[in-house]
Amino acid sequence: MKTPHIDALAREGTLFRQHYAGAAPCSPARATLYTGLYQMNHRVCRNGSPLDARFDNLALAARRAGYDPTLFGYTDTAPDPRGMDAADPHLTTYEGVLPGFTARQLLPEHERQWLSWLRSRGHANAVSRDIHIPVGAQAGVISDAAPAYSSDETQTAFLAGEFIRWMGEQDRPWFAHVSFLRPHPPFSVPAPFNRMYKPGDGPAFARAENREAEQEAHSYLAYAMSLTDKGSFIHGAQGPLSAWSSENFAAIRAIYYGMISEVDAQLGRIWQALKDAGSWENTLVVFTSDHAEMAGDHWTLGKGGFFDGSYHIPLIIRDPANAAAGRIVDDFTSAADIFPTLCARLGIEAKNGLDGRSLMGFIRGERAEGWRDAIFWEFDFRDIANGEAERHFGLRSNQCNLAVIRDGRFKYVHFTALPPLLFNLGNDPMELDDVAADPAYAAIRLEYAEKLLSLRARHLDQTLAYTELTEKGPVTLRPR
Repeated sequence: MKTPHIDALAREGTLFRQHYAGAAPCSPARATLYTGLYQMNHRVCRNGSPLDARFDNLALAARRAGYDPTLFGYTDTAPDPRGMDAADPHLTTYEGVLPGFTARQLLPEHERQWLSWLRSRGHANAVSRDIHIPVGAQAGVISDAAPAYSSDETQTAFLAGEFIRWMGEQDRPWFAHVSFLRPHPPFSVPAPFNRMYKPGDGPAFARAENREAEQEAHSYLAYAMSLTDKGSFIHGAQGPLSAWSSENFAAIRAIYYGMISEVDAQLGRIWQALKDAGSWENTLVVFTSDHAEMAGDHWTLGKGGFFDGSYHIPLIIRDPANAAAGRIVDDFTSAADIFPTLCARLGIEAKNGLDGRSLMGFIRGERAEGWRDAIFWEFDFRDIANGEAERHFGLRSNQCNLAVIRDGRFKYVHFTALPPLLFNLGNDPMELDDVAADPAYAAIRLEYAEKLLSLRARHLDQTLAYTELTEKGPVTLRPR
């Protein structure tokens, strides 16, 4: 991967190499990122699940610290419908704004704000997402040709420009969340990024010999893989993802790599703007993602399920007040740690219990006592609106979920009502050989099931559990 600007940030800050999302897809992942809570507590189960208004979040906390947190892009936060009028249009989309943010430039998935900007730049045909179809290519065809817009006119460039313009207006300390949509389907990117990578570039795909073998590995995979459609990834494509060949996946991955490099170029533009404004040494930068992308591993695209490919995400933190140039952390860290880290850095307290922990010790070069020795994430595949998963498996909605605990040796996947999975990562880093039913691994399976149970018990909602009423009044513990 060619990401010179992200690499430069890592050389100046702290790189967390074992950082994982707390859930998938977008809304559940972002709920963990923004609240510091695991899905088992914030209960944003799917895109469209409302975020309970009682929870604190990083934007509300930033306001308490004296900032006006400002959004560029999107947060995919479905509002709490209780207390809202039934006719409120905010209740018709999950792409709402996290409470506490001032929205300077929204850019949800329909991209209408960007399309309008393109038209103002002379792209009269930028009236729909058809603008992503490469010039000369038919809709739905995988092509590394460039779309009609240039590298200076991408969604990423649009948001970067809006942020830079806003930054020039500020006369007091500021807090910004620049939330790029890309790299995100539909997979298409302008020159020079469209052909920066070849289909053969990159590591071998982590996958079984064929799609059928992959689906036979577990009943959830057979279900989920059959539902995925081409149109979710290549604009205008029709039919099931299973119709794409190994060569198709390689071609798509090359385009996806180009999209990552395109985002990197715009990050470089932001880094330079901060330097030009004399703000680089006064700005805390947190670079991360909400979730990851399968990119052809396990014969699939997108995010969800239990494979590492959907959850292993980047995290770099550059804090000019805590010089830690080039520090690398290989301890397991979670998206749930971002909010506690910002609270610690800003000197404020969260208003409820948190599942994550501050990373400031790592940033200062200290060893965190009692740090986690495994990572945990969740995925909920319920379908409240249509009940498809419930009908397929014959389960109730609250049985359509899984939880993962993973360390450097093993990965255990616990389904509420389907068979579990166990992978020996030392022998099987691609997660292809489930040994959960192997008698030789029975003790290991029990050990990890107990570790998962203990973790869930420790992280039950602690908001009021850490408060006790005494004859002298409430006593509240603030664990570190």
